[in-house]
Amino acid sequence: MKVNEKLNTAEKRTLGKLSNLSETLIGSEIVKLGADIKEKITGGETIYNFTIGDFDSSIFPIPKKLEEEIVNAYHHGFTTYPPADGILSLRESVSSFIKEREGLDYNSKEILIAAGGRPLIYALYRAVVDRDDKVIYAVPSWNNNHYVHFVEGQHEVIETTAENNFMPTAEDIQPHIEDAVLIALCSPLNPTGTVFKKEELEKICDMVLEENMRRGDDEKKLYFMYDQMYWTLTFGDTKHYNPVSLRPEMKQYTIFIDGISKAFAATGVRVGWALGPENVLAKMKAINSHIGAWSPMAEQHATAKFLLQKDVIDKYLSHFKKELEERLQLIYKGFQKLKAEGFTVDACAPQAAIYLTIQISLAGKKTNDGKMLSNQADVTSYVLNEAKLAVVPFYAFGAPKTSDWYRLSVGTCKKEEIPAMLEQLNGALSKLS
Repeated sequence: MKVNEKLNTAEKRTLGKLSNLSETLIGSEIVKLGADIKEKITGGETIYNFTIGDFDSSIFPIPKKLEEEIVNAYHHGFTTYPPADGILSLRESVSSFIKEREGLDYNSKEILIAAGGRPLIYALYRAVVDRDDKVIYAVPSWNNNHYVHFVEGQHEVIETTAENNFMPTAEDIQPHIEDAVLIALCSPLNPTGTVFKKEELEKICDMVLEENMRRGDDEKKLYFMYDQMYWTLTFGDTKHYNPVSLRPEMKQYTIFIDGISKAFAATGVRVGWALGPENVLAKMKAINSHIGAWSPMAEQHATAKFLLQKDVIDKYLSHFKKELEERLQLIYKGFQKLKAEGFTVDACAPQAAIYLTIQISLAGKKTNDGKMLSNQADVTSYVLNEAKLAVVPFYAFGAPKTSDWYRLSVGTCKKEEIPAMLEQLNGALSKLS
């Protein structure tokens, strides 16, 4: 055995295993797919990359006024630690913003600021869920399976269907509700870009209220995490609904996750907020203060000023939504055309966010060289290699490995590339038998 080999073996023995959490945490399928895409692009291939739940800032820049306010805040020396719950002026601006635009009435003590939505979601899970506590969430959905794993909770998973636009129903949730401590839902939904119907969300709220009335004072209550990070980005006749506006009694049990990341293409600016009961937010604040998940001071000051500029925001959102919807509709119509031509693909009509839900059912088909596409991993690989189309399979969002549905994101999409992408996909589908 060579010296280096001996050292490597000794090093492995010394390191040993790490924590059970780190050893069992599932790696991101999106990151893995991203590495494959990067390798192909580096090798000179043209890839139509629709995987990224983010924005190309050269296509979708943040509002100019927000950018100016951020630069101005740095010039004024706002570079120190912010308060753990966020600066007061920002919490007051958020209060005004959500009251004017969504009719939600939350004071500054019922608002918590953090570095985007992720630390708020993590803090909420930590504040509410103990080991083996039941958490209800639907799949596909963004990262709930990982957050439940973080807190060692019990997964109560609802597999949604295309018939309901992949939104869970009250009937789906009911069998899981006894002893659950958290329902984690999202609308508009990442990864589907679909929304709750008013009647269905009302039924879910009534179920939560009834369950909490049933529980005694010494029992944990059932809380409702409502991730609405995309609520400003709805299209056409689509309307966004929230639990508290529909049932005011839900205010004591609902924690909203929201922010500027998706509404203003500002994912890297890192300003998010939670709205909720003061006692729950106080615990979330304490948790975040230990991990330092604060939004930067300058960005907080800038956002505080920006959120009060109604005309600027209205103009930005009008243009932003138009550009997103145009891309989504072009691709949706393209998929419907492919479907009409007999190819085994489909898509859900776009309702909101930056996502299109597409179906690519190729498992069981053979390529020109006789290779069988045995499963969805094979299909994903084939579409990437032959159509040069990169999309994220729903199994990356907790859905079964057999799911033939995908998330397509237009955050980095150039409109002029859409016809070529559809033509390339047509060619790849035509090669199969």
